[in-house]
Amino acid sequence: MFNLFNLSLKLNGFPMKKAIAEFEKIQSIPEAQFENYVIEKRKEIVDYHLKNNKSYREFVGKSELKKWNELPIMTKKDFQKPLSERLSNDFTLKDVYVNKTSGSSGDPFIFAKDKFCHALTWANIINRFGWFGINFNSSLQARFYGIPLDFIGNKKERIKDFLKKSYRFTIFDLSDVVLEKTLKKFQCKKFDYINGYTSSIVLFAKFLQKKNIVLTSICPTLKCCVVTSEMLFEEDKQLMEKQFGVPIINEYGASELDLIAFQNPKDEWQINSETLFVEILDENNNVLPNGKEGRIVITSLYNKAHPFIRYDIGDLGILDEKSTIKKPILKKLIGRTNDVAILPSGKKAPGLTFYYVTKSIIEDDGNVKEFVIKQTKIDTFEVEYVSENELTESQILTIEKAITTYLESGLTFTFTRKEKLERSKSGKLKQFVSMVK
Repeated sequence: MFNLFNLSLKLNGFPMKKAIAEFEKIQSIPEAQFENYVIEKRKEIVDYHLKNNKSYREFVGKSELKKWNELPIMTKKDFQKPLSERLSNDFTLKDVYVNKTSGSSGDPFIFAKDKFCHALTWANIINRFGWFGINFNSSLQARFYGIPLDFIGNKKERIKDFLKKSYRFTIFDLSDVVLEKTLKKFQCKKFDYINGYTSSIVLFAKFLQKKNIVLTSICPTLKCCVVTSEMLFEEDKQLMEKQFGVPIINEYGASELDLIAFQNPKDEWQINSETLFVEILDENNNVLPNGKEGRIVITSLYNKAHPFIRYDIGDLGILDEKSTIKKPILKKLIGRTNDVAILPSGKKAPGLTFYYVTKSIIEDDGNVKEFVIKQTKIDTFEVEYVSENELTESQILTIEKAITTYLESGLTFTFTRKEKLERSKSGKLKQFVSMVK
């Protein structure tokens, strides 16, 4: 078979053969020796950037450090300056991979990865998808992603889709009329897997549920469904498994880093320990024991073009107690650190707390398709939802009672039914937004 995908990476200057060999070499390191590998790679990348990256050296304030935990924590705000000022000496803007973050955290920035580092990212992705029998050169993807609407941006993405053997569905209009057309594509194309934003794929599953259709009955080639970029709730996962008839795989990644965690065939959310070093820190930057909730801080062990060393990605999570240095397991991803509601009592609650409480109640009758929650004042929240019928007074009272039980009393909620919810330019749906500074 003509390996168009591999060829496209090679033509773009990514040394895939070398990267795949290196990735396999890392995986072959025994558990007993893996901690030494991590310590060695951490030291190498820090020493490299202290020597070759003026921006990082100024950020650290020293040209040499002996203790890992003395290194300062990097945040997205530290990258709010021209990329040319952040590149290491050995690189120019012409010989690195350049991209930009989505800006979902509120601090978007342009970043760079050297081409070997980016090739390792693809080696990792190829390896993880291979767990479920997916081959990027031959497997056809049903892609539920946003797409630029300008002519040039749109054409670029369409070419990428062709090279990746994928067919992209629109996610900016998810009405029943459009989802009916989506369903027809599954009837006539031999898709191997679904990949895309969680909220869009959940809506497709709800559409199938309403029509009482299991997707594999009309598309028997389907092997799995990979969801990414948004929170995956257990109820949604169960619904998708039922309506698609295939395993639902949860992916957690960041464009500036790599694939961070990928659900393995044992249903564990396995963290990428091959090219990343992941820490969970408390508010004082102390490393927390496994099982404790904290900030997710990540080091890219191979990116020489641009430092991501002890980089606070802006998420909260928990490492499983059974994690090892070679096989860390992400027990739970709680949400973004900036998605926190501060309540009148002074209590802080992750925005997803509201989402969990509300979701469990208003979806009981299958009427509500999706919703978002906005905190407009310290005691005031707006719930925007898409549904076939208005919420009843009884449902609203039940929600308010549950919120009082789980959070605190005296909070005001308004409920607004919408034809469709506002998504970002990329097509992502932000489930909780606080407008309180």
